[in-house]
Amino acid sequence: MIPTTSPYSAATPSSPTPSPTHPRNDTRRRLTWDELMDAVRDAGQYATTAEAARVTRIVLSALGGHVTGEARVDLARHLPEEAARLISSQVPVTRPLTAAEFVDAVATRIEGATPATARWDVSSVLSTLPHMVGAPSVARVLAQLPPGYALLF
Repeated sequence: MIPTTSPYSAATPSSPTPSPTHPRNDTRRRLTWDELMDAVRDAGQYATTAEAARVTRIVLSALGGHVTGEARVDLARHLPEEAARLISSQVPVTRPLTAAEFVDAVATRIEGATPATARWDVSSVLSTLPHMVGAPSVARVLAQLPPGYALLF
């Protein structure tokens, strides 16, 4: 017998169902701080876990002021407790920084940093997030940021 409906036809649910990428449907396991530090240490080629942790704390604190609402809650939910606190404890900024200004702001927080080393540090932390917290969470974060931030992730 030939089916009368195609498996590719759109079903019409009787009630709205969250998409597979909706935060309530994400069953991703929460990271540990050690897993995050290992990822940042590898990405940034840092000599020690302490150096990776220092950079991570600075970058996530800076990012926390730029991410608000559901995007902030979703990101924090996937991060280790310590990282989640860094993100969620920041006061929202009054003026979003461009990606270049964000890197420059991070440079002022890292002793001896130059714009080039600060960009390395920012990217070393942020580039781990898509793999660690998932692309949907990162997409929600990027939707709140000015153009140019995607290059840092």
